[in-house]
Amino acid sequence: MGKMVKLDRITVNPNICLGQPTIWGMRITVSVILKMLANGNSVAEVLEAYPELESEDVTQALKYAAWVVSEQIQNYVM
Repeated sequence: MGKMVKLDRITVNPNICLGQPTIWGMRITVSVILKMLANGNSVAEVLEAYPELESEDVTQALKYAAWVVSEQIQNYVM
């Protein structure tokens, strides 16, 4: 992977949610979305729990997580 994919819905601001990655303009962290999915919730259930989200927000949260893990692996191997 190496190159970060376009993630225009994810932001990191040290003054919001302790600097955790969040969905742009919201205080919903990427980790909240990922934890819901990891616990077996569907995308529809995430969207129902957080009606202000759109499906692309969930998709980008997953892409962000994949990118972060990929970067950590590359940095570890190098």
